[in-house]
Amino acid sequence: AQDFSMRHPLVDGQGNFGSVDGDSAAAMRYTEARLTAIAGEMLADIDHDTVDFTPNYDGTQKEPSVLPSRMPNLLVNGSAGIAVGMATNIPPHNLGEIADAAIALVENPQLTAEELSALVLAPDFPTGGVLYRYDNVKNPLTGKSERVDAIRQMYAHGRGRVVVEGKTSFEEARGDRTAIIIHELPYQVNKATLVEKIADLVKEGRIEGISDLRDESDRDGMRIYVEVKRDGNPHKVLNKLLKLTPLRAAFSMNMLALVDGQPQTLSLKSVLQHHIEHRRIIVRRRTEFELKKAQERAHILEGLKIALDNLDAVIKTIRAAADVDVAREQLMAKFKLSELQAQAILDMRLARLAALERKKIEDEYLEVLALIKELQDILANPKRVSKIIAAEYAKMKEKFGDKRRTRIAQDATREMSDEDLIADEDVVITISGRGYIKRQPLTAYRQQHRGGKGVRGMTTREEDAVKSLQVANTHDWAFFFTNKGRCFSTKVHEIPDASRQNKGIPIVNLPGVQVESGEVPVATVILQNFSAGGYLAFSTKKGVIKKTALEQFEKVRSSGIIAITLDKGDELAQVIPTSGEDDIVLATRQGRICRFHEKEARPMGRSAGGVIGIRIARQGDLVVAAAVVEPGADLLVLTETGFGKRVPVGAFSRKHRGTQGVRLIPLEGRKTGPVVAVRQVSEADEEVILISAEGQVVRTKLESIATRNDGSSQGVRVMSLREGDKVAGIAAFRTGLAKRDADGENEEAPEGEASPPRAKVAKVTAKAAPKTVSKGKAKPAAKVKAKTAKTTTTKPTKRR
Repeated sequence: AQDFSMRHPLVDGQGNFGSVDGDSAAAMRYTEARLTAIAGEMLADIDHDTVDFTPNYDGTQKEPSVLPSRMPNLLVNGSAGIAVGMATNIPPHNLGEIADAAIALVENPQLTAEELSALVLAPDFPTGGVLYRYDNVKNPLTGKSERVDAIRQMYAHGRGRVVVEGKTSFEEARGDRTAIIIHELPYQVNKATLVEKIADLVKEGRIEGISDLRDESDRDGMRIYVEVKRDGNPHKVLNKLLKLTPLRAAFSMNMLALVDGQPQTLSLKSVLQHHIEHRRIIVRRRTEFELKKAQERAHILEGLKIALDNLDAVIKTIRAAADVDVAREQLMAKFKLSELQAQAILDMRLARLAALERKKIEDEYLEVLALIKELQDILANPKRVSKIIAAEYAKMKEKFGDKRRTRIAQDATREMSDEDLIADEDVVITISGRGYIKRQPLTAYRQQHRGGKGVRGMTTREEDAVKSLQVANTHDWAFFFTNKGRCFSTKVHEIPDASRQNKGIPIVNLPGVQVESGEVPVATVILQNFSAGGYLAFSTKKGVIKKTALEQFEKVRSSGIIAITLDKGDELAQVIPTSGEDDIVLATRQGRICRFHEKEARPMGRSAGGVIGIRIARQGDLVVAAAVVEPGADLLVLTETGFGKRVPVGAFSRKHRGTQGVRLIPLEGRKTGPVVAVRQVSEADEEVILISAEGQVVRTKLESIATRNDGSSQGVRVMSLREGDKVAGIAAFRTGLAKRDADGENEEAPEGEASPPRAKVAKVTAKAAPKTVSKGKAKPAAKVKAKTAKTTTTKPTKRR
């Protein structure tokens, strides 16, 4: 009688029969029950000698050994139970799908498991929910995780595991908040227990971001309301609910059943075959029963026909008899009738002697003879039995079939991590000399004309200054290399998001970054993954170069790892990724540059020290930049005072490592100041971002910076600086973000100015598809009409 436990309840109950909250049913004196229509189909033809009857437990009555059910109730409603040393757990299914599969198997007994699984899509639970078709299973031979069709495997072998989760949606709530609405639960999950579990997890602090929780379910349906805090991430909260509560649960199927009294684990095909064979026996026994009844009726009609043909003699014989017994014996002897025929003649009413009644008897006799012939043909022709079975399955589907309740998710098999819920977004990472770090959305900085003052990008103390700037994506890896040659790593999204005026947090507070006192990051490398291979090239302030395979940095401890061993008095200057076939340039503070092929620096281990890359000839000079260059590209050169230029890579011919290099930019007697950054750029690089030591940021188009053909030009002013300020870093990038109109505003943004909205950026490598988001005005204990939220994605930003 519980519609949340059985796909097609067999009992129509009146009164309290329990609830999905786990409430117990009322005592039987308070309830009434009757069989449902579909339960009647399980008893159909039981009075036609279709099944054997055996004595009940005390021998006072007889009961059927098995029901002549027209549907495989074992599959339609499922079964669960535990015995000694064995257990069964069979999920419910959709009656229409089971009927289609049974009909197909009747027509073609050679159907494969794959062909059947195309008809029976998956279990269909009475509580609905979402069922995942695919699962990741570890291969015992290879030890690797493989993606398998869990449903098909389960049906083929009779056992398996599928993941089911509740149906949820998002709604707009009060005060610009978002609410998670739970509409359906996984099979056999207690609603009250789930709500209590969520409340306990919130109290324990294991789930953060929930401000309200209530059960608004009523007679119209289930509705659990989970309100997310204004600053909370609803996707992250939902992910926690799926991971920590029964909102996502696994159903382990074990299709164990008794076959001729023996327990067997059956596949889907085996269960259907056994039921088809059962129905074949039922149809044959029913036909034999009907044939026997028809033959008995024909025998009686033959006797009545003889009596009507000899009516006067029959009447005379009956009138002359002393009693009924004598009349019966004389009729049997005189007209060669059986006892049944003679008794039928004696029981016949006088009204049947009329001519019309005589015609009816003759017609009925012909009909019974035709029926006997039909029934005998059925018994003699197995194909006709199969057609009858298929027709009865089709009738069951037509009468009781309904739509599937459990939705099948084909590819959303894996559990989503918190990282999966982080939006793909291009951000700017800034690090100060004292080790403060933060990230901001790239869209927080409007594009300006060359020479602008920019806007405040970071607040620093007087004794602190910005040292580096990088453009990255929230899903990238950030590798930090310190002045002492150690390496740390973290995900970009772990870096806290901050406003332009905020100085950020100490880098030591990031997960996976435990720098020591006096140790500061001097180089940052942004990587998407390690699959491409390649190397990391390290350059020190004294001109040393070293190359190490990138794979050696795939696992970085939170305490850091050695990236390069430095000579006394030397410090790490720059780290760049290379392919192994690149040209490398090293640039010094005083405007010298050396270009050589990276093969001149053989690969070394992490603890090695390296070889001479550029020879420092001038006192006080040191390496400030390193870059990978390609033919046809340009080098973007930037000085402390905000001057910059683009120089073709071809202007600097390839030499051997260890030379003093050639002039990159003239510094003597000029107001350009020392070189602070050198980057390779190309026509595809659309924009650059510059940051000063005091935290001013300028974002401008690359094409606005003039190209010079050699190292004799000082370039043009790219950024206007305040007195005492100087350029600290630069990042060149390609972006797929929507173009913003150039804003010629050169003044600093007012304090408290709101940053522009962030743009969502989608990576090319797609992750699990996001769930559909529904919006609507929240109404307690009421349904809300859903609207699908629009999602806009653009191409990713490529970072240098």
